[in-house]
Amino acid sequence: MNDISPVFCTIVPPHLLDKLAQAEDATLSGPARRTLEADAARRTRRQFARVGVPRTASAAAGDTPDDEPPAKPRRTIHDCAHRTRLPGAKVRGEGDEPGADATVNRAYGGLGATFELLLTAYGRDSLDGAGLPLVASVHYDRDYANAFWDGEQMVFGDGDGEIFLDFTLPVDVIGHELTHGLTQYTANLSYFGQPGALNESVSDVFGSLVKQFTLDQTADQADWLIGAGLLAPRVSGVALRSMKAPGTAYDDDVLGKDPQPGSMDDFVRTGRDNGGVHINSGIPNHAFYLLADRLGGKAWERAGQIWFDVLTGGGLAADASFADFARLTVAAAQSRFGDGPEHEAVVKAWSQVGVPTA
Repeated sequence: MNDISPVFCTIVPPHLLDKLAQAEDATLSGPARRTLEADAARRTRRQFARVGVPRTASAAAGDTPDDEPPAKPRRTIHDCAHRTRLPGAKVRGEGDEPGADATVNRAYGGLGATFELLLTAYGRDSLDGAGLPLVASVHYDRDYANAFWDGEQMVFGDGDGEIFLDFTLPVDVIGHELTHGLTQYTANLSYFGQPGALNESVSDVFGSLVKQFTLDQTADQADWLIGAGLLAPRVSGVALRSMKAPGTAYDDDVLGKDPQPGSMDDFVRTGRDNGGVHINSGIPNHAFYLLADRLGGKAWERAGQIWFDVLTGGGLAADASFADFARLTVAAAQSRFGDGPEHEAVVKAWSQVGVPTA
């Protein structure tokens, strides 16, 4: 067991909430300020928590004895009733019928969709490879404009209704945050600078793959947006981020313009947002999109497999740079697929975003 301090990871980047907190309209600034304060308090509490994280080759590979029963999810959904005490009251357990609360049902379904992608595509039994129960809490706080993984469970706010809607609406948001748990139990990428941006990017990648897997989409059918359907109608934008075209997800009078770069030419150097983890993630995001687009077909089958192999293979250092990750994806492509189109496509994808692979 490796004792680590679990990372507090949110789907909405601090720079967006900072922008909203400065709005003259109190209906926009108030919820943003309260969300920032709640996030800061929760982040501080997580810094003093430690969890044991198993890292084993068998768990990473999804090895299961032939006589073992098929893996099944173990989901529990709780209702915080607009308070901040976690996990809240249990409202749905594994196998329970859907209830009247659509938010509860969406959270339950999204946890299941993420579990199914990991199991079906990669042979992995939950986030830790050993059947980790999946726990989520909904209706967190009042007007809470975020969703997060706190090292142990998922938490969803209802949004402020003005800028952000219910955070269980996009299944890729659920997949994104759960993937922070997958990363925690595998490579455990640190949460600052380039490794932090890789941490965020890996969550965007598998969040998008959860959505594509659920909809049975090919790479050319996918929208490659993270959080489509999350922004309220008044916002000039389509999502939080675009993997296909970083920097184009929104351009709004209140939120500002999407700051994500799509290549190293525009890499953002900043001390905010843990060194721009939600901003520079656009670079590896775009590399993955370029790879998936070039390969075609179901993105989780080849492109996703390469990323999964790197994340779970044991060779990815916690402080990996973009170039470190890129080199490992090239090696993983060659190891799994040989010197075919997959290997060539990985090299070209990283080259297009300005990240060296040699």
